[in-house]
Amino acid sequence: MQTPADRQDRHEYPAHWEADVVLRDGGTARIRPITVDDADRLVSFYEQVSDESKYYRFFAPYPRLSAKDVHRFTHHDFVDRVGLAATVGGEFIATVRYDRIGADGMPASAPSDEAEVAFLVQDAHQGRGVASALLEHVAAVARERGIRRFAAEVLPANTKMIKVFTDAGYTQKRSFEDGVVRLEFDLEPTDRSLAVQRAREQRAEARSVQRLLVPRSVAVVGVGRTPGGVGRGVLGNLRDAGFTGSLYAVNKAYPEDLKEAGGVPAHRSVREIDGPVDLAVVAVPAEHVPEVVAECGEHGVQGLVVLAAGYAEAGPDGRERQRALVRQARTYGMRIIGPNAFGVINTSEEVRLNASLAPEMPRPGRIGLFAQSGAIGIALLSRLHRRGGGVTGVTGVSTFVSSGNRADVSGNDVLQYWYDDPDTDVVLMYLESIGNPRKFTRLARRTAAAKPLVVVQGAGSAPQGHAVRATRLPHATVSALLRQAGVIRVDTITELVDAGLLLARQPLPAGPRVAILGNSESLGLLTYDQCLAEGLRPMRPLDLTTGASAEDFHAALSRALADDTCDAVVVTAIPAIGESSPGDAELAEALRSAAAGVPGKPVLVVHVELGGLAEALSAAASTAPASVERGDAHRPAERLPTAPQARETAPPDTSRTGSRLIPAYPAAERAVRALGEAVKYAQWRREAADPGKVPEYEDIDEKGAARLIDGMLARGQGLTLGTQETCELLGKYGIRVHRALPAPTPDAAAEAARSLGYPVALKATAPHLRHRADLGGVRLDLADEEQLRRTYAELTELFGRPEELRPVVQGMAPRGVDTVVRAVIDPAAGAVLSFGLAGAASQLLGDIGHRLVPVTDREATSLVRSIRTAPLLFGWRGSTPVDTAALEELLLRVSRLVDDHPEVVAVTMEPVVVAPQGLSVLGASVRLAPPPARDDLGPRTLPVY
Repeated sequence: MQTPADRQDRHEYPAHWEADVVLRDGGTARIRPITVDDADRLVSFYEQVSDESKYYRFFAPYPRLSAKDVHRFTHHDFVDRVGLAATVGGEFIATVRYDRIGADGMPASAPSDEAEVAFLVQDAHQGRGVASALLEHVAAVARERGIRRFAAEVLPANTKMIKVFTDAGYTQKRSFEDGVVRLEFDLEPTDRSLAVQRAREQRAEARSVQRLLVPRSVAVVGVGRTPGGVGRGVLGNLRDAGFTGSLYAVNKAYPEDLKEAGGVPAHRSVREIDGPVDLAVVAVPAEHVPEVVAECGEHGVQGLVVLAAGYAEAGPDGRERQRALVRQARTYGMRIIGPNAFGVINTSEEVRLNASLAPEMPRPGRIGLFAQSGAIGIALLSRLHRRGGGVTGVTGVSTFVSSGNRADVSGNDVLQYWYDDPDTDVVLMYLESIGNPRKFTRLARRTAAAKPLVVVQGAGSAPQGHAVRATRLPHATVSALLRQAGVIRVDTITELVDAGLLLARQPLPAGPRVAILGNSESLGLLTYDQCLAEGLRPMRPLDLTTGASAEDFHAALSRALADDTCDAVVVTAIPAIGESSPGDAELAEALRSAAAGVPGKPVLVVHVELGGLAEALSAAASTAPASVERGDAHRPAERLPTAPQARETAPPDTSRTGSRLIPAYPAAERAVRALGEAVKYAQWRREAADPGKVPEYEDIDEKGAARLIDGMLARGQGLTLGTQETCELLGKYGIRVHRALPAPTPDAAAEAARSLGYPVALKATAPHLRHRADLGGVRLDLADEEQLRRTYAELTELFGRPEELRPVVQGMAPRGVDTVVRAVIDPAAGAVLSFGLAGAASQLLGDIGHRLVPVTDREATSLVRSIRTAPLLFGWRGSTPVDTAALEELLLRVSRLVDDHPEVVAVTMEPVVVAPQGLSVLGASVRLAPPPARDDLGPRTLPVY
């Protein structure tokens, strides 16, 4: 942008300061440094600012900028003088600058750490949150340049700008002198400033998705004149769904005299449409998309659904085409779903939007559905329809988003929308990749505290069209972290639908105690066994016999629900023959009425080849006609009814009025698995209400550790600490590592043992023998020098020379359970703390628990108990319980270390021997490196994939 000849800065152009942001109204803007090339843009921008805003900026009438002003405001050194601009369509809409000052208020350089800051926002864009976004970014720039405090002088009448500063959440001081309000505030992020930033992020991103899902007008670009083709199909879907807004068909090939296509007004260009267009569905080949995006941007379209393929999924050239598409759209303040998208659906009666390739509108309901893959989206909609028409009646979809290549709008954005969407009670997501796991985990935790979030996560590599940050964490670890955040993690789309329908229809269980009743003893026992396998506590099944009537089912279910020792009920039903056998509708009504008597406990039905019962269960509380189309979970997908027919015959969504619909499942394992997930989620909700706290320890020397780390990193970019350095650093956090002295010779081993005191252990620390007592590389309880020398000779005879074995001598620790504690900084997920038992349990079976850092005291307690082999710590089969309190404290101290010092990128402690009293860290290693970027702590930005 600038050449050295016309720039007097001390730094090159800081391209990493460029960012796209979502504003309060859901539109986007580009934030970037101001350069000498921006003189004309600055003058044009200033001419569009009102006299009042100019007065507030300069404290005097200032109708135009002089040449000297333009030079000053466009020439920056990017250190002591910095200017940023927010742009839309390449033009400035707001500016901010800071100038470093000294104690006397005059221009200064480092080490001065204070700067004056001033904003100017075009009047037409005031109230969009532009100044708040600019403040976040200029504060981050200032911190990077060593500035720790901003000062701003504001006229008292400029209440909007005063509010920008006071609402930001920074620690500040205010004074009034000579008719001017002076504000001073520290730039170090605080809990309040982060909370403010994230609340603004949620509102802005939710609004940006709302503009896509609740448009008042839609243009379909690429609609042919004759039936057929993607554009014509989408237009037909929109029209047939009964879209409540305005529809337009666009195709540059239309003759000039064509006024209508597909029953809606026809235009050759979006520019020709008389009136606003909120959403454009782009159904033209990829090579024509840039022209369409330019037309949409110039017309003020708010968002795009790009159906075209040929982008990142097509290879490197397509990936560059995709990035250019996103850059172009964001230049105009638009957001994109896609490219290669299936589309979006909103079943609300006020909207009735089907801007997708789905030929029919799904039934309205309370489930929000997100899928990156169009094929998976089709499968989910189909399964929900079949289950909605048969097994589970009218439970349907509130909104549906299929993001395709997810170049812009992602699952994170849609989560922000669903978090406070009053029409969505349950969120179902199929994620082939997670672009920002750290942010997704944060948003998932907040969403799960308000409504269930069920996720299927692809286990393989990301699809070709998805550019995601690399993670070093195994798939199982990421899944564990999602569960920690309250996500209901399932493996298949069948389980996704099963769990979602239960959660959408029934209350959460208060505990794991399950009553089982029905007219089949064998099906009841099968359900009982499945409950045990899922970790539930089933009661003995109640067999009503095959002759049970509807009244028998009603009475038994009523008794079970009234039992205080029961948290949920599973009803099993098989076809019965005989005059006294209840009909489907009669049995369904009996179960529904019994369940209605105790609305606080969930009820599920396991039915065997009873499609009629399943449908009756769903329709029992409905006043709809009895001609609802039958469905069966085992039948192939049938064609969905047309949208008008669905509105006429489908039972209403009684979940809105509080009536209970009982979910029915064709197999016991599916019903119980869904119930098990609901039990675990309910437990998480209860625990999330009191997440615990990160304890303070008086013996932690955080500053001393920081000095050590700075000194060590001065030697290189990344290094693994030696034994002495590791012990010293861990010691700053109250973690004592058992001394291990090198023993390169038998004499050195004997001297080390005398120093430590007998009994001792002799260990080979070569990588292939470390922690391998099973191979004979660890010898314990050596009581004297003779035994030590004899063992030393045996080791060298078995495994090779001492320089190959790297033997060490270590004092014996109290006997206990060997465990392993690790912490790692993952570039995508953040800091992760892991725990397991040392040896085969963790290495072979993968029995390891994980928690995101920082870990609270409650999370440390749950981490210790989360592994399958945890009973070995608590007196399994008569053994002595070990000191888990000391273990939890160690986990908390390690968590504090990596949270306080992001330069600590890896910590391993193995083995950690946990004894009945206390514990011993027998081996430890620490790796340091420059800290990775923490995008969750920086200013709000849209990702660039």
